[in-house]
Amino acid sequence: MKRSLFVAALATLAAGSALAQSNVTIWGRLNETVERQKVAGVSSTVVNDNASRLGFRGTEDLGGGLSANFLLEHRFGPDTGAAANPFWAGQSEVNLASKSLGAIRLGRFTSEAYFATADYVSMHNHDTGTSADALYYSAAGWDATNKIAYQSAEFVPGLVFHAAIGLREATAAPNRRDFAVNYNLGALALGAGYEAQGDNNQFALRALYAFGPFTVGGYYQRADDAVGGNRDNVRLAGMYTFGASEVHLNAGLANDWKNIAGDSGAKQFTVGYNYNLSKRTKVYTYFTKLAVDENAALPANIQQADYQSVALGIRHNF
Repeated sequence: MKRSLFVAALATLAAGSALAQSNVTIWGRLNETVERQKVAGVSSTVVNDNASRLGFRGTEDLGGGLSANFLLEHRFGPDTGAAANPFWAGQSEVNLASKSLGAIRLGRFTSEAYFATADYVSMHNHDTGTSADALYYSAAGWDATNKIAYQSAEFVPGLVFHAAIGLREATAAPNRRDFAVNYNLGALALGAGYEAQGDNNQFALRALYAFGPFTVGGYYQRADDAVGGNRDNVRLAGMYTFGASEVHLNAGLANDWKNIAGDSGAKQFTVGYNYNLSKRTKVYTYFTKLAVDENAALPANIQQADYQSVALGIRHNF
């Protein structure tokens, strides 16, 4: 009996030692709006999810500046309780990271080209929901699966680059490639991103500058689609803060696709107001409108129909 207790005690100590070597964090975001929407001429009042998520991230210090890390991100709709499909739709990756050399990443994760450009300047609601950027073109159609990537260390202060390939595996689709660069120079933040899959590709440049209570930025994108040909897309964004308040304004303009007869451009603008109740919770409102020139032959990787929405929302991070 005493021997069994001694073995159990040793096992408990060993387990505690193993747990002490890892650090696991549970985090998430709940982001819901009540909206009066008008989509393709039909009006309705809805409760809308804005990319709510539940996440787990962990790290193990392997010594010598090397660490093993993982990130799992589940997407769901708090308005219905429904889970996304796949379950870890947001992100699921494991990586080995070195402080001096960078990180090797394996799994499912969104193109860093998008985060370096369109997402970076979408300040009012994290580029989610009905006010998300509808003009940004993704060459791979947002397929984030089966990826192998490298993220650099800061070999130059403020400069980080990313390179990734998404394997086609047993499918007939071409492999997907994306590259991104971020360069932070104090108040000025610069970025660039490139994506390609088969005959589809896009390249974008981004800048964001903060001065006093103002932040202004934007990006330019050149897209080339196998169906639509090439197109230019420009977005400008601004934020003014005072106390706990934020006022946001952004607008985007995309010209016609070269290979599509007739009008095939689009315009989008959003005006919003956020009030920060705390560092983790804010209430907000916005009006957004998208106008798409009518043409049934538009490329599949962009928004197809006109819409507008007046929204009132709550966002809580934990």
